[in-house]
Amino acid sequence: MVEIKPFKALHYNASVMGRDLSKVITQPYDKIDAEMQERYYKKHEYNFVKLILPQEENRYEMAAKRLREWKEREVLVRDEKPAIYLYTQEFEVRGKKYVRRGFIAAMRLHPFEERIVLPHEKTHKGPKVDRLNMLHATKTNLEAGFVLYKDDGRIREIIDEIIKDEPDFYGVDEYGTVIRLYRVEDEEKINTIQNVLRDEQVVIADGHHRYETAVYFRDEMRAKIPNWKDSHAFNYRMTYMVSLDDPGLVVLPTHRLLLKKKIGEEHWEKIKKYFTVEEIDIGEAERYLEERKGKNAFVVYQDGKAYGLELSSEVSDFMNPDWSEAYRSLDAVVLREVIFKIMDVVEPKIDEDIIYERWIEDAVEKVDKGIAKVAFMLNPTPPEKVLEVARHLERMPQKTTDFYPKVISGFTLMPVDESELL
Repeated sequence: MVEIKPFKALHYNASVMGRDLSKVITQPYDKIDAEMQERYYKKHEYNFVKLILPQEENRYEMAAKRLREWKEREVLVRDEKPAIYLYTQEFEVRGKKYVRRGFIAAMRLHPFEERIVLPHEKTHKGPKVDRLNMLHATKTNLEAGFVLYKDDGRIREIIDEIIKDEPDFYGVDEYGTVIRLYRVEDEEKINTIQNVLRDEQVVIADGHHRYETAVYFRDEMRAKIPNWKDSHAFNYRMTYMVSLDDPGLVVLPTHRLLLKKKIGEEHWEKIKKYFTVEEIDIGEAERYLEERKGKNAFVVYQDGKAYGLELSSEVSDFMNPDWSEAYRSLDAVVLREVIFKIMDVVEPKIDEDIIYERWIEDAVEKVDKGIAKVAFMLNPTPPEKVLEVARHLERMPQKTTDFYPKVISGFTLMPVDESELL
């Protein structure tokens, strides 16, 4: 069962910062490059990057020191009553406007083998070590994880009602996304949200490394405190939760570009055994893919020409029979297991053999400039497919999902030290 609780968030003090947090909020730590980090540092004395990604070499100690100082100066203050925090993001993609609506709560941690919180991506050791060091130093969830759940309509009704009011905090990020945060302290509403989730599974959309780190930290704390209680905050993780059927839940495609190989005549002959192939105008690529959502279809671009490919024959011989149908039907899997295998591209290395692009125009430009040999454009992965694959305990290929926008950091923090109870 998925268990969530309200918590007393640590947040910027409206008396000091005002309710508009635009100058202090940031992208998630793993999306911040050196240039962005420098820009954030100059933007405001109390910019959140100074906690999640300090420039100093002893960054973990500096994050902990700043956290203490900001609390002492009351730059950061604590809510007196536990709450769940509605969190909305208003944004635009390709000229179309969306509002993604979710909430932030303390979600009980479960190792993946318990099949309550499900992963959909593989993780790597490096980021986990880094975030564990940060957690050791600060004893605080500085950024929220991001999971998807199934709503029966009751949570949507609560959100509809609450967002009619003025937000407690708001901000605009550098990409024009407007974020609004609303406190929910009403026990009846909180109970309803808890009840909707009680018999569900959730799947991690973003933040796999931070989630696994939190589970490891929980186990460390349990070993350290013999009489630990279920209500200890370290048994939970600050988590942003969005319904799978939320109209603002946008997944962008991630297009694949090969740097060293392109499709030769001998490859085309084999590809045509399994796909219908037609030459199209590159300007029609997005429409071609849109019209074939739910099918395995790609647009290939090389040598200044674009081709639409649609799967037309059985390709199960290329697949591992142990994989679920949901996994085998993923566009990223069909591309990797069928087309890449035909091209003798096996386990391509990032930045050496393969790179990724979010937008078709950028992918085409890379090929035209000779940076890449060929680009493969894909449709985005539907959110419900993410949960379906996760329920089979399967991990999707790298860069199969791109939930947009990212969950902006700096609105809520959750202490998880030894003395903290929920």
